[in-house]
Amino acid sequence: MRACDSGSSRSGTRYFPDNEMTGRRPTMKDVAAMAGVSLSTVSRVVNGQGVDADLTAKVQRAVELLGYRHNHAAGSLRRSSGLSSTIGLIGEDIGDPFFAAFHRGAEQVARERSVVTFAASSDGNPEYEREIIETMLGRRVDGLLLIPTGKDHSYLRRDVATGTGLVFVNRPPKTIDTDCVITDHRGGARQAVAHLRAHGHERIAFVGPGPDEGFAAAERLAGYREGMDGLEEDIVVHGDLEPLLAGDEAPTAVFSAQNLVTVEVMRTLFRLGLDRVVAHVGFDDIPLRGAIAPPVTMVAHDAADLGQTAAELLFSRLDGFNGRAREVVRRPVLIERGTGELQPVS
Repeated sequence: MRACDSGSSRSGTRYFPDNEMTGRRPTMKDVAAMAGVSLSTVSRVVNGQGVDADLTAKVQRAVELLGYRHNHAAGSLRRSSGLSSTIGLIGEDIGDPFFAAFHRGAEQVARERSVVTFAASSDGNPEYEREIIETMLGRRVDGLLLIPTGKDHSYLRRDVATGTGLVFVNRPPKTIDTDCVITDHRGGARQAVAHLRAHGHERIAFVGPGPDEGFAAAERLAGYREGMDGLEEDIVVHGDLEPLLAGDEAPTAVFSAQNLVTVEVMRTLFRLGLDRVVAHVGFDDIPLRGAIAPPVTMVAHDAADLGQTAAELLFSRLDGFNGRAREVVRRPVLIERGTGELQPVS
C-alpha cells in the first residue's frame, strides 16, 4: 500500500491499495491489514456474525476503501449449512415472454429469503443444457428450476441425493424422481377447440410446432385432436398458414399453439384482411395484448404463478422436506377477447 497527498483542501492521507495498480482483486487479508485487525475478525464481520462495534466499523471502512467484495461461494464451503443463497433457472430462451414472467415469479419467492437467482438459456440444445447445469452446480447453487430440453437427466441423481434442490417446470421428469410443476397443455388445447366449435366452427386449423419439439408441443397437438373428435378432418400446419388460407377449403378458425406462433398468425390474418373474418384462439398470452385490435382470445396459463410454485417446492426441499416427488398441475384459463367469438362466414 502507498500513501499520497490527497491534493485537496481536506487534510489527511489518502491510501491507494497495491491492487489498484496491479488490477488484483482485494482479499480478506488486504482488508485485515488496512483495518489493523485479524483475518478471523474480518471473516466474522463480512459473514454477519457478532463483532465489537468499533472493530466492525474499522472493517467496513476498509471494505469500502478497497472495494472488497465477499466471495459468497467460498464462504458457503465454510458454513455449516453449505448453502450459497443462490438458485439457477434454465429454459430454452430467457428472452421468451413466458420465461421472463416465470423468472419474475420465482424471483419474488427467492427475494423473500435473500436468495439470488441466476438465469440461462439452453437454446433447445440438450448438450448445452447439461453444460449450463454443470456450470451452475460447479458454482454451488442450492437448487435448479429447470424447463428441460434434454430427455435424460439421470446424471443429476447424485446431486439430488446429496441435497441439491431440483424442480422440473412444464415438462415432467422421465429419468429422475423429482418435483415438477406443469400446465395442463392437453386440457387447454381441448378447451380452445371446444370454444371454437361452440361458435359454429368445424374447419379449425392447428398451427404450431410438431410433437417431436417437446412435451408441451406434443400435448397441445394431442389436445387439439381430441377436441376435433367427431369432425371429418384435422387440419395441422407446422409452418406458414398463408397457403392454406388461400385455398378453396380454407379453415374458418385457427388455434395457434404457442405465443410466438400466435403473433405470426395475427400478422398473416391482418395482412390478408382476414383478422375479423377467421376466428382465432391462441395458447400462451402475449405482450401488448391490450393494444391489439381485434383482441385475441387466449388460453392463458400464469407463468409467474408457475415460477412461484416451482420456487416454493424447491425451498421446501432445501428446508428439509424429504417426502415423495410431487407433481403440481396448473389448469389454464380461456379468456374471451373477441377473435375466438367470431362466427363462421357463410
